[in-house]
Amino acid sequence: MKLPPILHRSTPWAVLSAVWFATLWALSSRPLHGPRVPMDIPIDKILHFGYFFGGAGMLSAALFLQKKKPLAWDTLHLIVVGSLSLVGALDEWHQSWYPFRSGNDAGDLTADLVGAFFGTLVFRKVQPRIFPKL
Repeated sequence: MKLPPILHRSTPWAVLSAVWFATLWALSSRPLHGPRVPMDIPIDKILHFGYFFGGAGMLSAALFLQKKKPLAWDTLHLIVVGSLSLVGALDEWHQSWYPFRSGNDAGDLTADLVGAFFGTLVFRKVQPRIFPKL
């Protein structure tokens, strides 16, 4: 996969991560009405997983492409999952202030953490194809 040269720098990925967070904050302030999938798994758990999976990929890219000494994979993984764990907890707390949302949902936070965990792992696997010369 060949990305435009601008995406081989940390700054665009950091900006995308900030936009990701701002979008999450805005979405958390709105009601969420979604269908349920078979086996009574709420679609919002899938959305939480996917959103944090993508967020982990963007934040991983931002940290990986820093000009400083590259982070060890374990360190990068810990920083990304730890940061997104805090964001997920903040998101759940934020939702608790809105009467039409159910904040402090352990299932949502679990989906966030699992999405962040796997998003970072997938980034590590695809990184050599996305950024081959790094």
